[in-house]
Amino acid sequence: MSENAKLTRGSIPGHLVSQTLPMIIGVAAMMSIGLVDAYFIGQLGPEQLAAVSFIFPIGTALGSLGVGVMVGINSVVARALGEGDDAKAERRANFGVMFAVVCGLALGLLLFALIDPLFRLMNADDALMPYIRTYMGPYALGLPLLLANMGMNGVLRGQGEARKTSYVSITYALANWILDPILITGAFGFEGLGILGAAYASIIGWAIGMGVAVFLIRRTFIRLNPMVLRNCSLVDPAVSIMRVAGPAAFSNAINPIGLSILTALVAIEGQAAVAGFGAAGRLQSFAVVPLLGLSGAIGGIVGQNWGAKQYGRARQAALYASLFCIGWGLAIAVILFAAGEWFADFFTTDPAVIEQFARYLTIAAWGYAGFGLLIVGNGALNAVDKSGYALVQSAARVFLVMLPIAWLLRGAWGADAIYAAELAANLFGGALAALVVWQVLRRRQEDEGA
Repeated sequence: MSENAKLTRGSIPGHLVSQTLPMIIGVAAMMSIGLVDAYFIGQLGPEQLAAVSFIFPIGTALGSLGVGVMVGINSVVARALGEGDDAKAERRANFGVMFAVVCGLALGLLLFALIDPLFRLMNADDALMPYIRTYMGPYALGLPLLLANMGMNGVLRGQGEARKTSYVSITYALANWILDPILITGAFGFEGLGILGAAYASIIGWAIGMGVAVFLIRRTFIRLNPMVLRNCSLVDPAVSIMRVAGPAAFSNAINPIGLSILTALVAIEGQAAVAGFGAAGRLQSFAVVPLLGLSGAIGGIVGQNWGAKQYGRARQAALYASLFCIGWGLAIAVILFAAGEWFADFFTTDPAVIEQFARYLTIAAWGYAGFGLLIVGNGALNAVDKSGYALVQSAARVFLVMLPIAWLLRGAWGADAIYAAELAANLFGGALAALVVWQVLRRRQEDEGA
C-alpha cells in the first residue's frame, strides 16, 4: 500500500471522527446557504419563497449529480492509494477534474434549454414562472464552476484530506453569507437584485471555492496537471470513474427527483403547503448534516482499506457509522417533533405555512435515522465499486415506496400523505441499505479469509 494511504493505519473510530468532523463543518456551511437564501428571499414575499421551493429540488438534483462525480473520483483515488499506486491515483484525479468540468457544461446547457418545460411539469403556476426563470438562467450557466468544485473535492477526499475539503465549503458559504443580503435585499446603498441576487451569490461563491480548492490540492502530493494524461490511455481512468460515478450520480439524484415529484403533488394542496414543505425541507437538510458528513467521510476510509485488502477494517468502519446514524437520527427527530412551530417562525409569519411546516416535521422527522443508514450505506458501496447496488436500493426507496404511498393516500390524507410517504421510504431504505452493506462486506471478508 502507499505511504499516502494514511487511512489504512491507526484506529478506525479515530479516523471516523477525524474525517467526519471537518465534513460536518463543511456540509453545515453548505447547508446554511439554503437557509440564508430562504431567509432573505422570504423577505421579498410569499411568491418568491414559493418559487424557491420549486427551485430547491432541482438544484438539489443537479448538486447530487455533481456529488456522484465527486464520489467516483473519491473512490478510484482512494483505492489506487490503497493498492500502493500513486501514479495511477494522480492520473485518475486529473482525469476526474476534467470530466467534472465537461459534465458541468453539458448539464448547464441542458438545464438552460429546459427551464420552462421542466417547471411546468412540476405544476409551477404562471405567477411563479418569472421568478423561476430569473433565477435559473444564470444558475444553469454557472454549473461548470460547481462541478469543478465537486471534482476537486473528490480528489481531496480520496486522499483523506477531509479538513481541506471543509475549507473549500466554508469559503463558498462565507461568500454567500456576505453576498446574499447585499445582492438579494440590498445593503450599503445597493438596492438589491431580488431573487436574481441569490443566483449571482451562488455563482460568485463557486468561483471563489474553486480557487481555494486549486490552492489546497497543490499542497498535497497529487498535482493538478493534465499533462500527466498525455502519454497514457484515458480508457482506464474513464471506465474506473464512470463505473462508480454513473450509478452514484443517478443514485444521489433519485432522492431529489422524488422530492420534485412530491413538490408537484404538494402544489395541488396550494401555495401554503408548497412553501411550508420547501422551507421545512431546508431545515431537514441542516438537521441531517452530521449524517451527510459521515456519508462523505466513509468513502475514503472504506475505499483505502478495501484497496489494501484490509476488509475487516472496512467492515468495522461501516458498523460504527451505522450505529451513529441510528443514534443521531432518533435524537434529532425528538427535537424537531417538539419544536416544529418554533423553527417555522424563522422562515415566515404566515399561519398556514407555519402549520404545514410543523406538520411535516411531526411526521417525517422519525425517518431521519433510516435516511442516514441509506446514504452512509451508499457511500460504503460506492467506495468498494458496488455503486450499482447503491443505485438499486435508492431507486427502490423512491419508486417502490415513496411515490406509490404518496399517490395512493393523497386523496384521503392531503399533504399528510406526502409527509408519511417520505417517512415510510426512509425507514425502508435504511433497513435495506444496512442489510445490503453488511452482506457485501461480509462476503468479501469471508472469501478472502480476512
